[in-house]
Amino acid sequence: MKYHLRAVLLHIACAFPLIALAACSGGADKGQQGAPAVGYVIVSPGPVPITTSLSGRVVAYETSEVRPQVSGVIFKRLFAEGGIVRAGQPLFQIDPSLYQASVNQAAANLTAAQATAEAATARADRLKPLAEMEAVAKQDYTDALAQARQARASVAQNQAALDTARINLRFATVPAPISGHIGRSLFTVGALVSANQAQPLAVIQRLDPIFVDMQQSSAELLSLQRALAAGGVTAGSTQVRLKLDDGSDYAYTGTVRFSEVMVNEATGTVTLRASFSNPQGSLLPGMFVQTVFEQAVDPSAYRVPQQAVTRDFGGDAFVYLVGKDNKVERRKVATARTSGTDWVVTSGLGSGDRIIVQGINNLRHGMQVRPLPASDPQKVVRPGTGQQAGKAG
Repeated sequence: MKYHLRAVLLHIACAFPLIALAACSGGADKGQQGAPAVGYVIVSPGPVPITTSLSGRVVAYETSEVRPQVSGVIFKRLFAEGGIVRAGQPLFQIDPSLYQASVNQAAANLTAAQATAEAATARADRLKPLAEMEAVAKQDYTDALAQARQARASVAQNQAALDTARINLRFATVPAPISGHIGRSLFTVGALVSANQAQPLAVIQRLDPIFVDMQQSSAELLSLQRALAAGGVTAGSTQVRLKLDDGSDYAYTGTVRFSEVMVNEATGTVTLRASFSNPQGSLLPGMFVQTVFEQAVDPSAYRVPQQAVTRDFGGDAFVYLVGKDNKVERRKVATARTSGTDWVVTSGLGSGDRIIVQGINNLRHGMQVRPLPASDPQKVVRPGTGQQAGKAG
């Protein structure tokens, strides 16, 4: 019995050093793993485009209303509705009978005037030497010369009348003023049309290239002009991208052509116009689209991943930085806008700052951390298991 008690006590005494060693070993591991790992990125200022998104409406590059220049009954329609026509192509034929008759009449009047002018000129030529010899009265020669001049003027008048009659006859065939897509015919064969009517015969629109008119607030435009004048930003690109009604991106990039020099009194906006290539006819006049373009460039802004920016209860934005001695520093920043997946920070940061982007949960100002580059994924292993637990952050 005594021997058994002595063995138990000896076993307990020998176990104390092992417990102490295990405790010391566990404390050492805990000290190494005590600082949480965080991933960081190093930021530096650079040019960041100021992207503007505006709603726009598609407008035809050219629009022409086909109108008659003479009155008459439509004799023929010479085009396919909804098709493509070329400039000068005949579209309508107005009954030319009356205009052909006017041409014939004007031609006959011209022939008569030419005959009269020839006779008057010949008489004046015969009287000229007789008047010089005083064989006839000089007044007779003067009258004959005046009659010859009047006859030549009558020839010119009748020639002009013939030209007018021929022009009216040509107007009986109504041509296409421009090339483009033509809509439906608004008048049928047999309809009476006149040169002064309000409604056009048809409408032609040129759709390639095509315009997109954008509306921008005059206050935004004024703010941009002031920033450009102060040198805070530089002029951006004139390239424009489109988003269609179904949310898809338009395949072609457009170019801003100009902005109007007046403000719409009703909306307080200024119209900017961009042109786009439209070979497939995807853009049609009247469509609403969303335009995106870089109106200016901020030459010295910071781009910070969105997951690194947090907001407090007051709505102010702040980030966590890896500070001196690898301690967390909380810093307030000003976020102006987003650019892709990043926040654009205009104040609060300096070149070379290490922004924590991974493992930001439960961070506190002054907390000790183990910083790792965010671009270099690190494996975290559970102590004593050898199993991968995931990356930092």
